[in-house]
Amino acid sequence: MKKEPIRYIENAKEILGKSSVEDSFYTDMKYVKYAFGTAYLGVLKAIDEFLLSRGVEKDKLPKKVEEYEKLLKKFAGVYNGRLIRQFETIYNELHIAGYYRGVLQRVSIVKDAIANAKDFIEKIDRLMKAH
Repeated sequence: MKKEPIRYIENAKEILGKSSVEDSFYTDMKYVKYAFGTAYLGVLKAIDEFLLSRGVEKDKLPKKVEEYEKLLKKFAGVYNGRLIRQFETIYNELHIAGYYRGVLQRVSIVKDAIANAKDFIEKIDRLMKAH
């Protein structure tokens, strides 16, 4: 896998650094939401690269989360059903709660969600190398 998906995670961490912290909470939700969105895009980029390595044509890559889940089940589910559950968690935490709704602002939760995205990307990378 190219290093681009991990670059998104590193960029997300840099973005978080722009928000001040008070009492273990980020104070500037603009940066937190932007960091969540950036990390989520890194996850999608990793999945896209995985799917391309499995023969999915570029113009057939998913556009919706349900399509990502369907193709992950098809190409990765046999190897690791937990990967699909982890993606669902990432979608709910990073995209919905973090980016879209902006309801996550406690430092430990935000950092854990981004670390989970990095872990997922690394699992996708190992899966690509294994086959």
